[in-house]
Amino acid sequence: MSAVKSASGFSKKLKDSRGSRDRSTTGIEEAGQFRFKRESTLFALLLLFSGTAALIYQVLWIRQLSLVVGIEVYSITIAVSAFFAGLAAGGAVIGRRADGVQQPLRLYCLLEAGVALTGVAVTILLAHTAGLFVAIEMHAGFLAWLLPFLLVGAPAFLMGGTLPAAMRWQAGERSQIAKAGGWVYAANTAGGVAGALLSSFALLPWLGVRGTALAAALLNLAAAGLALLLSRGDVSDFAEIEITGKLEPDLAATTSRHMALVLYALAGVIALGYEVVWSQSMAQFLSTRVFAFSVTLATYLAGLVVGSAIYARFSHKIRDAWGVFGLLISAAGAVALLEITFLSLWQLRIQLEAGKLAFAATGSEWMRMCAQFLIAALGVVFVPTMLLGAAFPAALRLAAGPRRVGRDVGAVLALNTFGGIAGTLLTGFLLVPALGLVRTLSMLAIAAATVGVLAVLLGASVSRKMQWAVVVVGVVAVAGAVLTPSDRLARLLLTTRGGGELLFYQEGRGATVAVAQQRTNDNVFRRLYIQGVSNSGDAMPSMRYMRLQAMLPLIIHRGEPKSALVIGFGTGITAGGVLHYPGLQRRVCVELIPAVVRAGELFPENYKAGSDPRMQVRIGDGRQELLRSKDRYDLITLEPPPPSAEGVVNLYSTDFYRLASARLETNGLFAQWLPIATQNDEDTRSLVRSFLDVFPYATLWTTELHEMLLIGSYAPIELDPGEIAGRFNQSGVSTSLQAVGVSSPAALLATWVTGRDGLERYAANASPVTDDRPRIEYAAWVRPKEIIHTLPSLLALRTDPPLTDGDDALRGEIAGERRELLDFYIAGIAAYNGDRETWTQAMQRVLAADGKNPYYLWILGARK
Repeated sequence: MSAVKSASGFSKKLKDSRGSRDRSTTGIEEAGQFRFKRESTLFALLLLFSGTAALIYQVLWIRQLSLVVGIEVYSITIAVSAFFAGLAAGGAVIGRRADGVQQPLRLYCLLEAGVALTGVAVTILLAHTAGLFVAIEMHAGFLAWLLPFLLVGAPAFLMGGTLPAAMRWQAGERSQIAKAGGWVYAANTAGGVAGALLSSFALLPWLGVRGTALAAALLNLAAAGLALLLSRGDVSDFAEIEITGKLEPDLAATTSRHMALVLYALAGVIALGYEVVWSQSMAQFLSTRVFAFSVTLATYLAGLVVGSAIYARFSHKIRDAWGVFGLLISAAGAVALLEITFLSLWQLRIQLEAGKLAFAATGSEWMRMCAQFLIAALGVVFVPTMLLGAAFPAALRLAAGPRRVGRDVGAVLALNTFGGIAGTLLTGFLLVPALGLVRTLSMLAIAAATVGVLAVLLGASVSRKMQWAVVVVGVVAVAGAVLTPSDRLARLLLTTRGGGELLFYQEGRGATVAVAQQRTNDNVFRRLYIQGVSNSGDAMPSMRYMRLQAMLPLIIHRGEPKSALVIGFGTGITAGGVLHYPGLQRRVCVELIPAVVRAGELFPENYKAGSDPRMQVRIGDGRQELLRSKDRYDLITLEPPPPSAEGVVNLYSTDFYRLASARLETNGLFAQWLPIATQNDEDTRSLVRSFLDVFPYATLWTTELHEMLLIGSYAPIELDPGEIAGRFNQSGVSTSLQAVGVSSPAALLATWVTGRDGLERYAANASPVTDDRPRIEYAAWVRPKEIIHTLPSLLALRTDPPLTDGDDALRGEIAGERRELLDFYIAGIAAYNGDRETWTQAMQRVLAADGKNPYYLWILGARK
């Protein structure tokens, strides 16, 4: 049978499977042309719904998997690989089945309905799986990973079959497969863009985790309904393919098809490697808020959409398929590297200007920041992903044939996805730790150039012009790899973060950690950066609140504290406070990132907590530590990043507090850092509400102008002045606290703000932060100078500390210390408001009362 007859028979089979109708053929169109009819809108909508739902599930399950396996980079990468492995397996297995189905849209309908049912079920099950996962892992080791693989892999398997089924419905001969595949991929990925934005900007903040899963399921069901409508012939056929003339040979050249599959699988390795590098290297231009990553992900997907659509639009004009494929892959690598090579402050200036324009147009701080994120993402991510998006239909043209559309499309997707899994593991766990980000990106660019050269060498009839183009791009990639300095990003970090001297810089698995020595007028200090974002330092204000974070709850403890757990090492100053407190027999600190502990050696004020044998430093996720270990503690204190940072909400929810409370000894205390300048006042109220919903006894203390401390317990918190004075005056304790401006037991007690009654008035009817409603992570962008609203609201709750006894002299001393502290806070608020007169008057009163206080003097020096 000739190629023309074969293609005509396939076209007739497609028509029969969609319901026969009488038609009069008015003409024969040019070979390879794909004609959209009025059903195109419905089909595009179907693909859009499906892609939106898929990305929503992905966002949800990554969030939930972090609660099941922890957010340690190895764990979460393996867990997320379960999702992509399911997609790959589904594409391969269901793609083969799709070729034998007479009505592929019926199959598509069943798949979407299955995703809806299993998607909601998995979301509900994952919320109750963490304890089971830990229990299985403790008894059966690696077998525990079957649990997330089976849970997340099942609906992902069904998702993986949807694209081959959609392609099976409409693609004909090879040029048509490229065009149809390009449009299908573009429409489906455009849904992914919508899903990435909707999940973070609307659904999760409004509906929570379970509600968002239900919304995604409704989109699946809508897609299933549209597929059923189209398959039943209720409307006219979506497309028909009419072919004439001599066609390219079908994939009789099996070797050629296999080469294309292998090269596209290698492209998957490289593409996901780019994503790993980008996620760390762009930190200097973004923030840790989830919105930044959502905008970046949406930009990444938008690049794939545009590239795929452009190739689909011009696929009929492309004659040199192998050459174009090779050029796309190699050019993506070269551009990705050169964008980092030429990354400079000019991009930051453009970001700032775009943010100003957005703010001027909308008056929204949130829109200002999103505009800045978008410009950053466009400058680094968009162009390479556009080239990679075009590579998908190009690969389909080389590897897929009309007789087995489902099988071939499924194979292309499966191998590329498995390559992506390998690329993530290889880049994140081997290349970046060994070579650093810039050298890893250089390696990936050279690998991409190699794939491009192989494509033009192995492909048939590649033009000499295209061969030279690929060679030139490869030379550019190699030159960029040689000429780009390996410390390119390290230099950029200091220029975008206030300058200074870089003392430590390590690009490790999952995060970049740096320590810089900086200056503010007369004050010299060191600052810790994780992913380009400041995570505190050893400036006096930071030292003060971190010392109190450890020592204050130990000093007021009702009993004799013998054990303490610190979640989060950071600069190590909180852990050092625990280390410096005598009487403790067991001290444990859990830190997620090993490089943070190594960087801690540069902060002498932590008393070498990272290397002292009295401190057990455990590398891992703090929440997982509480799940895995049955150890109980007299004190659990936290030093996490701000609650609005991505993923950190796991340590601020009522679910976490319940877990932690189960690890407290009788009379045990739980101390939660409460920053008041990193979120809006209403969000601070939600954080307090979460705490109150777990701990029946709750107190609030002010540890610094910008920070407060919540201390909770299941037993009454009693303040015994004699016991407190005795503990304060212990060797090492008084010295450590006096160094940060807490000069006496009275000064320590003066930091008391209120008990449960005052906190209840403050939190009022605020909604708590929970695992299902992680509202703080999706809260509105913090308003400028929000502290001038939050701090006075909290100080208005002040009551006298409830001492069990004490003479009038002590109470008078406490009152005097409280007046000084209040005057200092009045000065701070005046500084934010630009009220120099009030600032001067308040600071004069403070210095007249305590002119040698190192904390007050440090702030005064910073404002010279």
